[in-house]
Amino acid sequence: METKSWKEIKDAVYGLKGTERRDEFYRDFESFKIGVLLRKAREDKHLTQSELADLVDRKREYISRIENNGSNLTLKTLFDIVEKGLGGKVKISIEL
Repeated sequence: METKSWKEIKDAVYGLKGTERRDEFYRDFESFKIGVLLRKAREDKHLTQSELADLVDRKREYISRIENNGSNLTLKTLFDIVEKGLGGKVKISIEL
């Protein structure tokens, strides 16, 4: 059995770099990372999802959805959660 590299697997499953499917994979992965970062920050602040939701005037279920998949998160909501809820700052970078 031939061993494949992670790059070969990504190319086979998600298409070559620069294709629409591969770009969508990276967008979904970045959204997932945002959710993981927000969950870790909330836990580091010893807040429950309900407590964070109260701080930013949202429902606990909404916080849960964001933590499990950060997609469909508006910048305003991201800033509210990080600044109002967690007392932090958002830094955004763009790669070209």
